[in-house]
Amino acid sequence: MHRVELLTRDGCSICTSAAAQLRGLADELGFTLAVTDVDAAAAAGDAALRAEFGDRLPVVLLDGREHSYWEVDEPRLRADLA
Repeated sequence: MHRVELLTRDGCSICTSAAAQLRGLADELGFTLAVTDVDAAAAAGDAALRAEFGDRLPVVLLDGREHSYWEVDEPRLRADLA
């Protein structure tokens, strides 16, 4: 099973929309979804995600690799999961 991780930030309305879109696709496309707040991760001692991705949130990672940012590239995600 593929893993999709959405990198977000509290108060980011685009992030909220992306999370809702991915939740709707998870069952249909058969992937697990994790949502990670980069600021919370940094506060917990792991600043790497915020340092790498913090200026272009939301970021979608597919199996640990950057897939898209600022929006969910749904056609590409569907193709990559097929």
